[in-house]
Amino acid sequence: MKRRTLIASAAALAAPSVARSQSKYPSERPIKLVVAFSAGGPTDIIGRKAAEKLTAILGQTVVIENKAGAAGQIGAVDVKNAKPDGYTLLFATSSTHAILPSAVVKPQYDAIKDFTPMSSVCLNPLILVTHPSMPASMKGFIDLMKNNPGKYSYASSGTGSILHLTSEYFKREAGGLDVVHVPYRGSGPAIQDLLPGTVQWMFETFSTMLQNQKAGKVRILGYAHSKRAPIAPDIPTIIEAGVPNFEAYTFNLIIGPAGTPPEVVETIDQATRKLMADKEMIKFLEDIAAVPTPETTPQRTAKFISDEIAKWAPVVKASGIKIE
Repeated sequence: MKRRTLIASAAALAAPSVARSQSKYPSERPIKLVVAFSAGGPTDIIGRKAAEKLTAILGQTVVIENKAGAAGQIGAVDVKNAKPDGYTLLFATSSTHAILPSAVVKPQYDAIKDFTPMSSVCLNPLILVTHPSMPASMKGFIDLMKNNPGKYSYASSGTGSILHLTSEYFKREAGGLDVVHVPYRGSGPAIQDLLPGTVQWMFETFSTMLQNQKAGKVRILGYAHSKRAPIAPDIPTIIEAGVPNFEAYTFNLIIGPAGTPPEVVETIDQATRKLMADKEMIKFLEDIAAVPTPETTPQRTAKFISDEIAKWAPVVKASGIKIE
């Protein structure tokens, strides 16, 4: 009798522990969504809005953790090395999962093998923006560059950035333009030199430049997406303006470490579907000219990553970029 009592007591003590270990995700603790860039940038702003909405959908707090540095590598490696339990996820971008896989000399992670794709939140198409002294049409602008090789310059937020690679991609697709690249430490300094015409053009996000365009300080020649932005329907796509099939954008995906359990992937997938059906979230994205991706699935997210790496690899190679 005494022995049976001891066994029963031990079982009772163990029961809460067993229940906790089998608790449904994500009930144990807050989810950390890593943004591999500094606070205040487009990725951080979109990430924080998504985290706010996902908190309500999941019934568990989703917190943003900024781990900036090495063009996004530090944050990506942090998630790669995390326990694959769904409590540390990455808000992946074009830098971490399109450009760096081809540009880094000694990669610290494999963008495909080291992660588990879960869902997609949005694309953030770029715009081609020029100083007002440049021609008002895409054709006139391209002709000016072609007729004056090496005379004009474009700005970027840094060598190897999406703004740099998009400009190189544009140079190729527009017929092989000879234009000087001037890299800056971020978009802010680049824009400051674009406004007085120190550099003549650059690619940027719509939300960053729309007010300058409305004030007549810059001219937006085209939007790098297949459809016009709802907030600026008068601005043509770059495809409409004369550069066939030209699309370039940053993007925001939710991914976890390799080996993340299927039930966790399913939970995040379903939560993101609800997020992308939220009218307030859709309006938030459209107001900054981002494009919601409501048809998200883990399989489509995986294919999207592979396609983006394949798209940017030849651009990286042709530009000669090597990130140590």
